[in-house]
Amino acid sequence: MSEDEQDGGSATFGFSSHILRAAVLGEVHARPAHPLDRPRTVLHLAFLTGPEEAAADRLALDRLALSLGVGGSGPEMKHCRFDLLGGVLRWEQHTEFTTYTFDAPPGTGRLPEHPFGVAFREPGPLIAAVRVDVRSAPVRTEDGLDGFDPISLCVSRVAEGEAVVATDFRQDADGFTRIRVLDAGMSPSRTGTLVQRLIEIETYRTLALLGLPEAQRLGPGIRRIETGLVASLEAMKETRGLTDNQRLLAELTDLAAALEADAAATAYRFGATRAYHEIVEERLDAIREVHVQGYGSWRGFLQRRFGPAMRTCLAIENRQTDLATKLARAANLLRTRVDVELERQNRDLLHSMNLRARLQLRLQQTVEGLSVAAISYYVVSLIGKLAEGAHVEGLPFHPELVTALSVPLVVVAIWLVVRRIRRHHAGSRSDVH
Repeated sequence: MSEDEQDGGSATFGFSSHILRAAVLGEVHARPAHPLDRPRTVLHLAFLTGPEEAAADRLALDRLALSLGVGGSGPEMKHCRFDLLGGVLRWEQHTEFTTYTFDAPPGTGRLPEHPFGVAFREPGPLIAAVRVDVRSAPVRTEDGLDGFDPISLCVSRVAEGEAVVATDFRQDADGFTRIRVLDAGMSPSRTGTLVQRLIEIETYRTLALLGLPEAQRLGPGIRRIETGLVASLEAMKETRGLTDNQRLLAELTDLAAALEADAAATAYRFGATRAYHEIVEERLDAIREVHVQGYGSWRGFLQRRFGPAMRTCLAIENRQTDLATKLARAANLLRTRVDVELERQNRDLLHSMNLRARLQLRLQQTVEGLSVAAISYYVVSLIGKLAEGAHVEGLPFHPELVTALSVPLVVVAIWLVVRRIRRHHAGSRSDVH
């Protein structure tokens, strides 16, 4: 086989195929229905498996295949089948669970011979167990409904009247949910398709309900956060100071963090619940059930018992989303108030700094005036001393006159020097800015 054929099916005109072409094209044939003759008993087990458990289960399946002398599952395959113990064993690996389905002619004991005995090692915790008995339809439908709980018994006519399906959605003594198919003339392929859809309804119904405990667990926490949000919004009406607004913002941030942590922890579970619920609804549409007089229908029973649980999960998820939006709006409002308060404080601080700078300038000018007078006084005193010394040496002038005449000249000279120094310093500050 060529590389193109291995990667993407048969080569088309020798073109190079995309590496995922085979997987994409093969997905529509990934889980084909297995034709079933009547009478037949089908046992279906679904186990929750994480990545490590799924890998270990694949190895165990390969060992089983090797012991039977057939090919294994392969590292990328998600399903395979073996002939085993006079019947057929089908293995399928899904995103979060793995299924084993075994069908064979009815045995003589409580269960037909099956591979789920002491040698079987479950890959993870069991989440769903279904037993489907395919039998020929009796003359009267009532004769084929023995052993079910009449209170929750659901009976519907399907496949355009060629079969009747019945279940009470209860576990029997072996832990299986029993489903009975009364076949009035369906072909083996149609029987296999019908049985697969019935098994999927029960399996995905059970998996969808895994979201209900999470929703019930989150309920009190969401109510607490809602109460805290209301209290914070009421407090926002009264608070005005920066400290109180910052405290409220911290409280809202804590509430939002708690909500986001719960939402992140349950996002996958609620998303899976929605997907499984949609699959159940699609399978119910596919079997096209017709109500049988005197009995409840499958869809009616699930709408009464299964529907409220799904609406609870959806309501919790919607409350999380709505509450996150409200918390974000409240936090943004408080953050705006804090920013405005900080800007007001900054404005007041700048105003006080301007006042302080003006006072400092006035003080500096006063000091400069005093310094001119003080320096002039000392300079004039020096001139007076010089004049007295010159007069003693016989120079023809009076020291007092010289001192008096020097006063205005010295004051003007000192003032000009101080002014020049101040201008020089002002120019230096402007260069720095």
